[in-house]
Amino acid sequence: MRELSAEARLHFYARHVSRKSGTGIHTAALYSAFAVIAAIVFGTLSVHPF
Repeated sequence: MRELSAEARLHFYARHVSRKSGTGIHTAALYSAFAVIAAIVFGTLSVHPF
């Protein structure tokens, strides 16, 4: 097994970190979108126009 250079290791680590943070950002965006939709639905159901 050959040794990776410092630059290759840094590139690999940067890709790994960006992949993890990108997934977290997408997950947070998905949950926040569901929260906004739920707030709108419950907000409109709680208003009694009559």
